[in-house]
Amino acid sequence: MVYKNSGVSLFLLIWTLVIVGANGYFVGITYVDNAVAKGAVCLDGSPPAYHMAPGFGSGVNNWLILLEGGAWCNNATTCLARKNTRLGSSKEMVKQLSFSGFLSDKEKFNPDFFNWNKVKVRYCDGSSFTGDVEAVDPATNLYYRGQRIFNAVVDDLLEKGMKNAQNALLSGCSAGGLSVILHCDKFRELLPQSTKVKCMADAGFFINSKTIAGTEYIKEFFSDVVTTHQSAKNLPASCTSKGDPTLCFFPQNVAPQVTTPLFILNAAYDSYQVKNILAPGIADPHGTWHDCKLDITKCSDTQLQAIQGFRKEFLNAIKGVEGSPTKGLFINSCYSHCQSGMQETWLREDSPVLDNMSISKAVGDWYFDRGTVQKIEQCEYPCDKSCHNRVFTD
Repeated sequence: MVYKNSGVSLFLLIWTLVIVGANGYFVGITYVDNAVAKGAVCLDGSPPAYHMAPGFGSGVNNWLILLEGGAWCNNATTCLARKNTRLGSSKEMVKQLSFSGFLSDKEKFNPDFFNWNKVKVRYCDGSSFTGDVEAVDPATNLYYRGQRIFNAVVDDLLEKGMKNAQNALLSGCSAGGLSVILHCDKFRELLPQSTKVKCMADAGFFINSKTIAGTEYIKEFFSDVVTTHQSAKNLPASCTSKGDPTLCFFPQNVAPQVTTPLFILNAAYDSYQVKNILAPGIADPHGTWHDCKLDITKCSDTQLQAIQGFRKEFLNAIKGVEGSPTKGLFINSCYSHCQSGMQETWLREDSPVLDNMSISKAVGDWYFDRGTVQKIEQCEYPCDKSCHNRVFTD
């Protein structure tokens, strides 16, 4: 039995290396040790970290920064649960990370950005890089310093050459995508005025929607995040000046006021939002949505009706950025979450398309001003046969 398991493990290792070799490459970790003196630390007090692949050829002065995702922690209990994991400590992060899709260094797989400096900033604060609490509770020894991490990492990259950037693109997935929307204008301010700066949020457009039980679960959760991390002072003033800062954690209330060019990439049936905003466990105590959330083909007619209603809410929330000359959109009718970091959805022969345009081409055309890109799929699931609909395991 030991021999059999070892053989399976060896096969999986070899297969992983084959896949990475074909579509991606490994990049080592860099710890921002000097950030500790600034109090810019992960939940456990360890230094922030990122993985950087240097640019080459014509891309040596171009920078692509990707903020990692990983949900949020909304109180001391949930933050403690992350403290000794990769989402709360750089000590627990892998030393090598695979880059592919948006981060690929092959022109065939990433024609517009393949030779740029590419940086993936690790996520270890639980607040979408917005927290800044000076005091450290001796009972938990938790540090809520996400905003300081963002600033310290940008400072470090500026010193490593980003201060000479001709082009820069701030991107991120999920909680990192939300962070992009919240920090886009700040990122513009931190870079030289001569730099062409734009932002791209992948699966970060979380909407203020009620659960299947009619409760405001996500609003209450985000309220706790903002309170625990003292995020209000770091959220866009264009939103917080109008009232409840919790509402400024929802992109529908922030994105329209972002002045730096911003691209929104999202699935209208965002699988994370369906699982955690529309039908979170607390709203489904008997688990009737369990199979549906894992595989949309397993949804009942009633569940599909609720999901279609969520899509309509999402499309209504995105209207605030439609028509803006500085905003780009790629909203497809897929059941997925994060589509830029994987080669299969970013650019491949079978990758998702809208009007025969891949996500890679849409983002590239928008960044390089090759045309206005505002694509919103008008038909409902399961109309789009190019989708890579996610199927999850427990």
